[in-house]
Amino acid sequence: MEAAFFDLDRTLLKGASGPVFGQVLRSAGVLPDRTIPGESLVYKVFDTIGETLPSMLMTRQAARLASGWDRAAVQEAGRLAAARLVDQVPPYARQLIERHRREGRQVVMATTSPYDLVQPLADALGLDGVIATRYGERDDGAYDGTIAGLFVWGPGKLAAVRQWATEHGVDVQQSWAYSDSFYDLPLLSAVAHPVAVNPDPRLRVIAMLRRWPQQFFDVPAGVPKLAGVEPQQVAQAFARPQLFPWVRFDIEGTERIPATGPAILVGNHRSYFDPLAIAFTVSRTGRPLRFLGKKEVFDAPIVGQLATALGGIRVERGTGSDEPLEAAAEALEAGQLVMLMPQGTIPRGRAFFDPELKGRWGAARLAAMSGAPVIPLGLWGTEHVWPRNARLPNLLNVVHPPTVQVRVGRPVKLKHDDPDADTKRIMAALVALLPREAREKHEPSAEELARTLPAGYKGDPEAEVERRPGTD
Repeated sequence: MEAAFFDLDRTLLKGASGPVFGQVLRSAGVLPDRTIPGESLVYKVFDTIGETLPSMLMTRQAARLASGWDRAAVQEAGRLAAARLVDQVPPYARQLIERHRREGRQVVMATTSPYDLVQPLADALGLDGVIATRYGERDDGAYDGTIAGLFVWGPGKLAAVRQWATEHGVDVQQSWAYSDSFYDLPLLSAVAHPVAVNPDPRLRVIAMLRRWPQQFFDVPAGVPKLAGVEPQQVAQAFARPQLFPWVRFDIEGTERIPATGPAILVGNHRSYFDPLAIAFTVSRTGRPLRFLGKKEVFDAPIVGQLATALGGIRVERGTGSDEPLEAAAEALEAGQLVMLMPQGTIPRGRAFFDPELKGRWGAARLAAMSGAPVIPLGLWGTEHVWPRNARLPNLLNVVHPPTVQVRVGRPVKLKHDDPDADTKRIMAALVALLPREAREKHEPSAEELARTLPAGYKGDPEAEVERRPGTD
């Protein structure tokens, strides 16, 4: 049997559990009702750089300091702590735990923290086991100041994991391990699937050298973070009009994008510039955005890696696979914003000028799966910034820059019983956000038609009239 072993602090939890444990131990009367000078600084350092040798030496001495504490009172403090800490477990950690369960693995917490404090949290998360440091106990139910068995840290953690695995029929060499700490190298090196989660500086270097996956449980897999900041948040800091002198933005309705919680954003597709216009709009909310994009983008050198780092979700059109929708549903379950273009691709030829927008079913199906609201974004004018037949946008047009209009609408009222009908409702909501000219028949000139076709296009423009999104 295989198992997945999770460290606690800075792994299953974003930071240290110590502050919560200290508070509940004081509430239970185990500790004096006062803080230790410098305590908050110690936890701040831990949250920033992870474990240090001095801090772990102090942790080892905690058993001596606990001498005389009533074990039942500490267990009660652990139950109080679990009620607070369970909500601090990041959403992607919970999803990963469930994935391991579905695939038949036992999920185990492996932590240096005292067993009696962390056992209730493991129970609240539904874990299969806890490997933690146990304190010796006197006949009267108080701790005796010793460590009973192994100190679950460094080589001791690996030994404790192997001991537990032997007792439960688990093969450590075929298992998974998740940790932030350089000092968990013995365990990470012993399993088939080591994952550096929110790694400290030294573990980050080792993970890069050994090509171990690196992950952060508050963002999708593949999104890196440095000093707690993901690339998209850095990019949002540069979303300022003065940095885009070759385009003007006319944006209204951003207050309709929820400040918290899940939402599906949908937009019509007119240009390669559309994702940038949407990202610029959403940056005003300060929230990261997860884009669904076609596989050609993710397969492209450099651009593909950048799209993944920004939290993009790869879609292979025409396969009928639900994998992209499932990944998007996970992001929504984690309370994030997900963006997709129901048209799937920019319409070509005369289809580009059709007042009636046709869409795929993805947004409607995703809304039915997740229950998240669908927020429409109507885009207009992006094709003047970056037309389909240009390989790059016109960055030199700073004298008379084109205007890009973005209108954010109210949530679309869907019934969730027919994806085709709901898709039509979504597309109608998008059309309603566009200028009047978008809803009128227009006979394009030869030059206008040429601008809707990819660079180097050699097909028949008239045939593009029938090029419509499908229902996959």
